[in-house]
This record gives sequence, structure tokens and C-alpha cells, in this order.
Amino acid sequence: MPRPTSLTRVSRLAYWLDAGIPIPGTSIRFGLDPVLGLVPGLGDAAGVLLAAWILFEGIRLGAPSATILRMASNIAIDALIGAVPVLGDVFDVVWKANLKNVALLERHALEPTAAGKSDRVFVALLAGGVVALCVGLLVGGALFAAWFIRWECRCL
Repeated sequence: MPRPTSLTRVSRLAYWLDAGIPIPGTSIRFGLDPVLGLVPGLGDAAGVLLAAWILFEGIRLGAPSATILRMASNIAIDALIGAVPVLGDVFDVVWKANLKNVALLERHALEPTAAGKSDRVFVALLAGGVVALCVGLLVGGALFAAWFIRWECRCL
């Protein structure tokens, strides 16, 4: 199956954002995304906008919603941790969300059934994790409130 030209374009963009620049004498490669992240505020926003273009191309190419959600989670992780000064820029060198997203799109183009099943499992695990986090926060908040009320009553 020939590769769609839009997939070739986003693949090239992802390469330059995540791995286009080698560090001489090492096997480490980084791209423009961590460099953009050095510009306070605007750099991280520009990186997210460029990553969003890859996401929108995935939608346009007909990737299933589970794949799109998985791509969006890669971008969200990159944006949240990437916003932390210095640590975020180091994380951007390692995480490579754009290359991960292009790999998801390529896998969808080559093996849509297998890719869809794997992405649905990921989405189910992600949803389960969010539910567990919410339940944990509710239970923890209730326990803290009960402790605080008991503590306040002793102080009176």
C-alpha cells in the first residue's frame, strides 16, 4: 500500500521536531521541539501546535478514535512535562511524542485491525487509570476531611 503524501509530510515534520539534530560523538538525537521549549511560554505552545498538526492529519487520514486519543495523550504528556523549566527540555529529548504519533499512524495505515485493538486496550487502561485516580482523590479527600473535622473538634 503506498504511503499517503500527508503521512510523508508529517513523518518529515516529526523527524525534525524530535530527532533531526545529532549530538556529535553520541547516539543521542534531538529536534527542534526541545529547542523551541527554551523560549519561555511561546516555545512550548509552538511545539504543541506543531504536534497538533500531526494529530489533525491523523484525523484526516481516518485513524480510529482510539488511535487519536492515544496520540493526544502523547501530546499531553509532552506538553505537561515539557512545560517544566529545564527538566521539560531534557524530557523532550527523550520522549519524542511526534515520532511516536507518526509510528501510530503508520501502524494504522499498515495493519488497521491490529492497531485498533492495541489502541482500544491502551484507551481502556488509560480510562481505568483516570477512574482509579479520581476514586483515590475522593477517598483521600474524604479521609482528610474526616481527620480535619475530628482534629478541629478536639481543639475546641
